[in-house]
Amino acid sequence: MHLCFVDESGTPAKLGAAGSRYFVIAGLIIPEDKWHRISGHLQGQKANRGYHGELKWRYFAPNNAEPANPMREWDQAARNTFRSLMFRILTSDRSIKVVAGVCDAPLAYGLGNVNEQADIYFRTYKVVTERFQYALQDISRESGKTFHGIIVADHRGTGDDKRLREQHQRLLDETGSYSSNYPNLIEGCFLSPSHTSAGIQFADMVAGAIWRRFEHDDATFFDQIRPLLRTSPSGAIDGFGLARFPKRGWGGPIVA
Repeated sequence: MHLCFVDESGTPAKLGAAGSRYFVIAGLIIPEDKWHRISGHLQGQKANRGYHGELKWRYFAPNNAEPANPMREWDQAARNTFRSLMFRILTSDRSIKVVAGVCDAPLAYGLGNVNEQADIYFRTYKVVTERFQYALQDISRESGKTFHGIIVADHRGTGDDKRLREQHQRLLDETGSYSSNYPNLIEGCFLSPSHTSAGIQFADMVAGAIWRRFEHDDATFFDQIRPLLRTSPSGAIDGFGLARFPKRGWGGPIVA
């Protein structure tokens, strides 16, 4: 069994309004037998460094002094060192993989079936679920046995949670092209508050590094998580570990 923890970074602008161009959803794929090790390392490093609270990408921003930020008294060098340490926990295990969807929101709004922020979220989430399914197929083919997986997402609110559950189930159950696309996924989408989930906290960090690579052309931390991204047999990331949406008309960065 593999767990795919998903979280987002960036807020897509409303149709016709100014805002971030890119929206990212990252899926952190962890084999079930590795989850306790990863969670234990997170809790251990938090204790060692005096980090008391939830791990969030935005807390590492310069001058972030939110009352809930455990690093509000840390200088930027200390924050960056701790962030790199968090990523090394993940990259130290070759069985952990990342799949992500990157949406160019203004471009997506030009499609006939994307009209609101919820549509941006769902279409980006969809490409992540597809890459998770493909990753499970890869693992099954390489091992000679069938592996299954479940998706665990961040709890966002009653209305958003209900919509995501319904949309996720539609992907699994809808007749036609959707019906046979997810043979390795089990059950629906499980939801968990991020502050109780080590997997979602790490997924938030990974999503933030990817979002910064696209929104601000800053690959500093993206390069640290790059080894985690799913690739083709020839090593290509685009379309395998990172899926662009929509692809037609894409004018932004392409990670080869």
